[in-house]
Amino acid sequence: MTPNPQLTDTGALRHLLTIEGLSAKLIHSILDTAESFVSVGEREVKKVPLLRGKSIFNLFFEASTRTRTTFEIAAKRLSADVVNLNVSASSQSKGETLLDTVDNLSAMGADMFVVRHAQSGAAHFIARHVAPHIHVVNAGDGRHAHPTQGLLDMFTIRRFKKDFTQLRVAVVGDVMHSRVARSEIHALTTLGVPEVRVIAPRTLLPKGVESLGVHVFNDMRAGLKDVDVVMMLRLQNERMSGPFLPSAQEYFKYYGLTADKLKLAKPDAIVMHPGPMNRGVEIDSSVADGGQAVILPQVTFGIAVRMAVMSMLAGA
Repeated sequence: MTPNPQLTDTGALRHLLTIEGLSAKLIHSILDTAESFVSVGEREVKKVPLLRGKSIFNLFFEASTRTRTTFEIAAKRLSADVVNLNVSASSQSKGETLLDTVDNLSAMGADMFVVRHAQSGAAHFIARHVAPHIHVVNAGDGRHAHPTQGLLDMFTIRRFKKDFTQLRVAVVGDVMHSRVARSEIHALTTLGVPEVRVIAPRTLLPKGVESLGVHVFNDMRAGLKDVDVVMMLRLQNERMSGPFLPSAQEYFKYYGLTADKLKLAKPDAIVMHPGPMNRGVEIDSSVADGGQAVILPQVTFGIAVRMAVMSMLAGA
């Protein structure tokens, strides 16, 4: 059996590249560590000295405001030195150039790279190349994975629903192009959620999605019946090529989350969205701003989860 490149010989985190292959015990350990960091954001001085003297490079080859900002805040709250680099994707189209960039930043004393890239596998590629003392966090690669988003969503579910083993969870929308969906599904099934549903038009479902252990629904009303958690996905227009949908209005009619459709879920169901939201396309404003939405807590918890990941990687 090939060893997991994310883990050290002792089973500790060395990199965070994907949720796939992480044990339920390790995921719970990350969530437990994040729990201890939530209160830091509520203090007058929002800092702890765990990563003082460490240099963390946010290496974003793809635009992102929310993810980059929360990683930056998380690193600064751990007292790390943070360098943000928004690198033009066009100048980084060749693997050698990517490694040249990483080599140069490593020579500047990098301790950790947080990497977002349009190509699936980019973070794994960098992780294979860096020196043993340097850690890599995948902040989203192509359609492949977005592990910290998956973890912060698990943290949010645990906060509001406590026990994963009693839940019915629906993941709704553009599953085909969504790295978030893949990370969510791996995390949910690993943590013992007995029923994970995916709800999407056939054109937005990857082939063989059932092999991930999910129940597939093309009818949103049927799929939402009696679920505890509704995880909406963003339409990944930037990753689509060709006509996947007739129109945004048509999509909203059948797959947009409205108050009427939400009534089919359990009365205490929570509504999640990784953001940024397309209001009136994936979700109605009355739902996004309603009492069942936990979309803003997701963002808040995201900082604590990213603090947990970075502190565990650095062995703090």
